[in-house]
Amino acid sequence: MTLCEPAPAPAPGPVLVTGICGRLGRSLARRLHRERHVIGIDRREFRGCPKDISHHRIDFRRKQTKDIFRLERPVAVVHLGVMHDPRASQAEHHTWNVAGFQKLLDYVSQYEVPKLVVLSSASVYGPRPENPQFLGEDSPLLGGAGFVAISDLVEVDMLAQSFFWRRPATETVILRPVNILGKVRNGPSNYLRRAVVPTLLGHDPMVQVIHQQDVVRAIALALAPGARGIFNIAGPPPAALSRVIQRAGRTRLPLPHFALRAALRRLWAVRATSFPEPELDFIRYVCMVDDGRARRELGYAPVHDLAAAVRAVDDLSYC
Repeated sequence: MTLCEPAPAPAPGPVLVTGICGRLGRSLARRLHRERHVIGIDRREFRGCPKDISHHRIDFRRKQTKDIFRLERPVAVVHLGVMHDPRASQAEHHTWNVAGFQKLLDYVSQYEVPKLVVLSSASVYGPRPENPQFLGEDSPLLGGAGFVAISDLVEVDMLAQSFFWRRPATETVILRPVNILGKVRNGPSNYLRRAVVPTLLGHDPMVQVIHQQDVVRAIALALAPGARGIFNIAGPPPAALSRVIQRAGRTRLPLPHFALRAALRRLWAVRATSFPEPELDFIRYVCMVDDGRARRELGYAPVHDLAAAVRAVDDLSYC
């Protein structure tokens, strides 16, 4: 190198990802590890983990997590490790999601991590009959009423917001994506994987979906220096629920609300379904978001259209 040549840019520092062994976490890790060192924390096994990813098979609530922060000195943390199991007890949800996240925030503060990205969900707004057509980031978080799994997510979101104001030295980003479709084992994808998809008679709400890989892109954009704040993340233009089901190649079965509610209660009691009764509101009322802020400030725009997003629920190949 001559004296006139600029010095090469230093490699970006390591990124620590909690919940890296989920399908979304593995997709993110495979995107990030080509450009920077990725450190994963998850108590599950990371099958097919790339050799240059440091995976620590531990519970992120344990003391070993603090040692990882001390030794690895990550410059960014991506928190995907939220428990969504609707059958877990309220105490288990709270211990894992809320108390565990509070510990993680303590480590980010103690070791002065410059960037924190928290994956929340647009579900924190809650599907309600009085919702406007599109909800902005300043809308109240009403999704936790009567639904333990969402109430914990609301609390995690609120903790992240509090941390944003309490520690301005850390660029905190909260992402609230709409219904994620893909290889993920979440409620929206599992719903569309059914051969016959039940709906509510007389209700055909407009819904928003997003391809799993577009969420990964949004997370990667959120890691850019200077990005901070709360961002709704949407996919292709909204569509009626009936159209989404049709695109998935499934048969729609409209049922009266009281009948479907009673059936879900019985099936839930005998562990024959993974859908709790409160989730019925998501196929009854509108809960759509405005993602203009993410487009303006993050440079985000979805790559996958509705057809691609819906097709992704049947792509169960290893990610």
